[in-house]
Amino acid sequence: MLLNNINLKSIHFFVVVAENLSFRKAAEILCRSQSAVSTQVRVLESQLSITLFHRTTRNVELTPEGAMLLVQAQRAMASLNLGLRQIGESTSKTVGHVSFACVPSLAATILPDILVDFREKRPGIQLELHELDSARLLRFIQRRAVAFGIGPQVESASDFDFKEIVSEPIYALIPKPYWLPSMRKTIALKELINFPLILSSSSSSLRKTLDSYLSEEGLEIKNVMEVDQVGTMLPLAKAGLGIALVPGMMLPDNVGEYFQVLPIVQPQFMRTICLITLKGYALSPSALELTNAICSRLQDTCALKGEPRLAVLDSIDHNY
Repeated sequence: MLLNNINLKSIHFFVVVAENLSFRKAAEILCRSQSAVSTQVRVLESQLSITLFHRTTRNVELTPEGAMLLVQAQRAMASLNLGLRQIGESTSKTVGHVSFACVPSLAATILPDILVDFREKRPGIQLELHELDSARLLRFIQRRAVAFGIGPQVESASDFDFKEIVSEPIYALIPKPYWLPSMRKTIALKELINFPLILSSSSSSLRKTLDSYLSEEGLEIKNVMEVDQVGTMLPLAKAGLGIALVPGMMLPDNVGEYFQVLPIVQPQFMRTICLITLKGYALSPSALELTNAICSRLQDTCALKGEPRLAVLDSIDHNY
């Protein structure tokens, strides 16, 4: 009950008077009149129903109760000042900690350069990365083990906010043993199922999207190799073991030397990459800065590769 009535300003004035044992000196330090300082202390004494100081014409001394309050007030003020300083440092983005998750196909491609740049710019920010498939990424966000995730959109995940960053096509990387006539610019899904395919595992969002397309079209894969990482597909396909289905951002610069690269159509096979956060939870200033860096690099990468891109995120909503 007492805490509801206590004025922090009165506590501060009391501490300054008690540390100096002088209302005059306290007034000078606080840049207030001596009467204003005395008034604040008397208000505090009235609220606590105790006397904090013995006052004479020559001296100011703490009562036993005043001495007890001083110890506790100094601890409380020190703790409060530390908390305010830490908040200020976090707001200034000079120190702190950012934990986030990313799907492997992005963690292995664009993320290293982004994190190097961010660490050089913000050396006091500790970064914690979790490379996770889409399902585990959402679980980490839900239990707040990470502040945000970068991954594909999931239609059924109603507890999350998905901020679209880029949309990119999925390509068929066709090795020389299976090359089609050179005039071909696309390949239909129903054609692909007649070839050996190299696909991501059934737990990945990319595979789930593919399986959904196949189900809608009444198609079934006949010959498939499954891998956990998209990066594993390239050497397997290069060896001629099958056609790899790979997101646009995973295409190496020299991909045309080894593969016929065709976007998949009928239906058009795309994935949308999003900034994923838990609904109702805000990102720290440092996390916001990192998400903007990631979003910007993703969009620039898609633009360089000639991929479709969604609206540029100049800033991320602080309500995320």
